[in-house]
Amino acid sequence: MNIENAQVQMRKGILEFCILHIISRGEVYASDMLDELTSARIMVVEGTLYPLLTRLKNAGLLDYKWVESSSGPPRKYYVLTDSGKQFLDAMQETWLDLSDSVHTVIRRTAEVLENPSTKTS
Repeated sequence: MNIENAQVQMRKGILEFCILHIISRGEVYASDMLDELTSARIMVVEGTLYPLLTRLKNAGLLDYKWVESSSGPPRKYYVLTDSGKQFLDAMQETWLDLSDSVHTVIRRTAEVLENPSTKTS
């Protein structure tokens, strides 16, 4: 099994959630999303981001508006729709539950490794 592939799959699994969170703060330009995701060490390229944004828009979770730019062509800024906000709220609840569950398993593993006599089947 390839660890890099497993890591990529884990990151892909939370990419949509992270993108919706970034957009939930207000109007955002795609390159700003890329910058934030990169600084958070969630590596993503334009070829991944733009199709995902299109899919989220087609699903009614986000919208965009064109804004004129003094330094080039107009820019597309994304915002969440009401449906997108509800979807993000549901994803947030799922993430918190899942994160808590994973941390429970990790803590239990650490306990067992520190004290093997506490191991239970």
